[in-house]
Amino acid sequence: MKALVKYANTDGALEVRDVPEPVAGPGTVLVRVHTVGVCGSDIHMWHNTQSKSSKGVLPVVLGHESAGVIAAVGEGVTGWSTGDRVVCETAASICGVCSLCRSGRYNLCPWREGYGLKRDGAMAEYLVAEPRVLHRIPDNIGFETASMCEPYAVAYNAVVERATVNPGDLVVIQGAGAIGTLALQIAILRGAATTVVLGTDIDAHRLDKAKQLGADHVVDITRQDPAEVVSELHDGLGADLVVDATGVSAALRQSMELVRPAGAIAKVGWGPQPLDFTLDPLVKKAVTLYGCYSHTWSTWENVLRLFSQDKLRPELVLGGVYAIEQWEEAFSAMQQGHNIKSALRMPFGTQTNKTTS
Repeated sequence: MKALVKYANTDGALEVRDVPEPVAGPGTVLVRVHTVGVCGSDIHMWHNTQSKSSKGVLPVVLGHESAGVIAAVGEGVTGWSTGDRVVCETAASICGVCSLCRSGRYNLCPWREGYGLKRDGAMAEYLVAEPRVLHRIPDNIGFETASMCEPYAVAYNAVVERATVNPGDLVVIQGAGAIGTLALQIAILRGAATTVVLGTDIDAHRLDKAKQLGADHVVDITRQDPAEVVSELHDGLGADLVVDATGVSAALRQSMELVRPAGAIAKVGWGPQPLDFTLDPLVKKAVTLYGCYSHTWSTWENVLRLFSQDKLRPELVLGGVYAIEQWEEAFSAMQQGHNIKSALRMPFGTQTNKTTS
């Protein structure tokens, strides 16, 4: 089968290869992948600029934002049948017995193995999955929308489950990429009175999309000081919540400047760069800093429900769908700011009638 494989820890060591087709063993199912989203972490893997904690096994098939159909059911699996339309969570394997797993926080399991990092992922024709990671795609949701469940779940976890947006809040979002744009939508749903999205000169297209999605203010920080913008909003004391979705460590300094005393920062973005500034403003302002990582079963169910009820706007976020052979074009479109989100369509997807895509 065709698969997009990272084969070495060097820049550009990524290519489409023919690899053996996996099989559904006992307690697992085989998913035939239709559409898979491209994550910023996939682009980092392409250039080998991922954080040290994101170094996985090699070679590995990338991709963790999948939507497809069950092609085979392994021995002992109940409740699932061939033909079921599904999305798969990213935690391909967990220990299941540590205190975090037992308390439902398996996203933080120290022995967790994620798709596209330590387990072969979804940028392939087939994917093996344990039933515990499966969610049914509602009948009124297409595969392209369903493939965006994972990044929306990341944003939901940050804005709803970790930090909290209260009706009337001022929310500042650093980063106009996928997670920042999706966090914007969730914050608006939560009742934020005023939203501000920050980007750079490469984000002109994405900032325009943020305005279409309801952002009250968009700021190119290379042209305008975001602190001045925020100081003129609400009572002038700063944002109730700052969401760092940049993936750059230095953004935390700006977060601390923009947040109000007793406010909160939700840090979603990963950045391998070391800090070279003081964290004293966190103390002086009594700010709560939330680390936001991954998601759990209920997160996915809530996002799928929001999709089904047409509460979100994934069609404004997904900028293009590409064949697996066009992966470099898909990745580059995101890297260069042309797409907020790209997706790859597997051969199965190209064979499927458009009414089901």
